[in-house]
Amino acid sequence: MQIAIIGTAGIPSKYGGFETLTEYLTKFLGEKLDITVYCSAKNYEEKKTQYNKTHLKYIGLDANGIQSIPYDIISLFHASRNHDPILILGVSGCIILPLFRLFYPKKKLIINIDGLEHRREKWNKGIQKFLKLSERFAVKYGNYIIADNKAIQDYIASEYNKRSELIAYGGDHSKAIDLSDKTRTMYGIPANYAFKVCRIEPENNIHLILEAFKSSDLPIVLIGNWQKSDYGLKLKELYSKYPSILLLDPIYDQHELDEIRSNCSIYVHGHSAGGTNPSLVEAMNLGLPIMAYDVSYNRETTYNKAVYFKSAEALQELISKCNKNNLQNIASEMKRIAQEQYTWAKISDQYYKLISSN
Repeated sequence: MQIAIIGTAGIPSKYGGFETLTEYLTKFLGEKLDITVYCSAKNYEEKKTQYNKTHLKYIGLDANGIQSIPYDIISLFHASRNHDPILILGVSGCIILPLFRLFYPKKKLIINIDGLEHRREKWNKGIQKFLKLSERFAVKYGNYIIADNKAIQDYIASEYNKRSELIAYGGDHSKAIDLSDKTRTMYGIPANYAFKVCRIEPENNIHLILEAFKSSDLPIVLIGNWQKSDYGLKLKELYSKYPSILLLDPIYDQHELDEIRSNCSIYVHGHSAGGTNPSLVEAMNLGLPIMAYDVSYNRETTYNKAVYFKSAEALQELISKCNKNNLQNIASEMKRIAQEQYTWAKISDQYYKLISSN
């Protein structure tokens, strides 16, 4: 069986949830399946032909931004020559599926629609309409639709009256690492701190989190791409002056990032859009106590065992009332759920059964 995976920047994984998913699917399934992964040539100076016992093909376009649409479309038609089934990650290239089905009516398409991209605030109305149409075509023309979260699965059922397969993400690649004196000194990490790392976007509720922590006894370390938007620049200018807030630019050394993340006393998850967020299941796997923004996606991922907030005031109250025993109980529940639900062995087995099905 020759299967192609398209829709990612490629592997070896450098960043991103779909890239990490592809990395571990190929690691666990590379010996069972004949896999080809399509990669962006612009992301890799060294163009390996094989990785994780998987073939790599390169497309000379960027996998992100406006080029992601032709990148996905070219990958799809190229993969269709010799591969069946095709695993599509994301919906941007699915805009072409009505035409694709004229040429390949029987090709098996497995599509992970991601986290309702058309609802993300960062997109303008035109892009939102495009993504919604792409999602509709994905659900209509895909043979199997993957939802990474129960809330997404419920949405597909109610919006399109179609059954989908519930498969989340693994998080057990995240490892706890002791925080070295070198890293603590380099970044000025306090002895006891809350932590968050993410893209600095309104839908991740950075403004709400910073407002909650500006007068907190517990400091927060927040890592993100502050320079990428007016939103980030304004927040950094406004909140950098507070001693309880440490705002750091992106840290690309994974070891240093893992040191800081795995030694925090609270992990704050502010994402309000999407499905099962990879950074959340990674934090759960690390056994971190989690305070999460109160939306159905986050409650489903954490099985209602974290604590939740919907405003700066609610988060302030959680911070002020938390005690060591409560935090340890939450951390234990997060670890237990992650070990049961969010391991790459389990996720890969679920994909394998779907890929192998008739």
